[in-house]
This record gives sequence, structure tokens and C-alpha cells, in this order.
Amino acid sequence: MRRSTISHVTSKPDTAQHLRDLALLRRVRDRMDREYAQPLDVEALARGVHMSAGHLSREFRLAYGESPYSYLMTRRIERAMALLRRGDLSVTEVCFTVGCSSLGTFSTRFTELVGVPPSVYRREGARATAGMPSCVAKQVTRPVRNREVPAPEPQLA
Repeated sequence: MRRSTISHVTSKPDTAQHLRDLALLRRVRDRMDREYAQPLDVEALARGVHMSAGHLSREFRLAYGESPYSYLMTRRIERAMALLRRGDLSVTEVCFTVGCSSLGTFSTRFTELVGVPPSVYRREGARATAGMPSCVAKQVTRPVRNREVPAPEPQLA
């Protein structure tokens, strides 16, 4: 009896449990998509699906290829790009509208994903998508996911 209990505890989860976990992860991802502007953190997201923060982070990364924080920041940057293209809000207003609490972190992450600082994107983004339907503009301007914009090659003098 002891041996079967140990093998049950240490074995991989069965298919039904795996599917339940994936459904919970999808709920977390959907919540981030819906509530991106709210103050969300991994602990709160994990509590919402009755998981530990560490377990949620590991399983989310396995399922979606990035951490919950990275996914949330990508959602926020996507929304920020649309607001900046509109042009009626300042970079600071956009930062707080999309749920970021630090202008510095927002600007750094925006630049990593988009390739230009938000102030430059605000000036040039509307021109780049002029005449495009918003659904097309969203697709062609989607930020890079799971990797940063390549760094420019160093210039040797």
C-alpha cells in the first residue's frame, strides 16, 4: 500500500487533472486580458484559482511560454500602443490608464517590446497606421512576444 501511495504522489498528474489545470490557467489569462488595467499580481491571480503563486507561475510558463507578469505587461503595452496612436493622451496618462504604476518601468518595457520609446511611438505611430482599420492596425503593430527587440549591432570605429 505504501508503495502505491508514493508512486501516486510522485507520478505525473493524470490527463483529467492536466485538463483542469489548463482550464484554470485559461481563466487566469482571460482575467488578465479583461482586467489588465487593474492592479494585478501573481499572488492575487493564484488565489483566484486556488493555486500557490509559484505553482501558477510554473504552470503558466509551461502552457504559454512566458510568465504571468510578462503576459500581463504585453497586454498593457498592446493597449498602450492603441492609446498612443490615438494621440489624445500623454505618455504618462497612457501609462496609468493601462495599469502601470511606474512610468520608468512602463517606458523600459515598452521600448523593449516595441523597439522605440513611447514618446517616439506616440509621434510616429498614428502616421504608420493612417488609413488602416483599427483591427488591422492592432495586428500589424502587435508587440514582440517572448523575446525583446533585437539590439542594434555595435559600431566599430
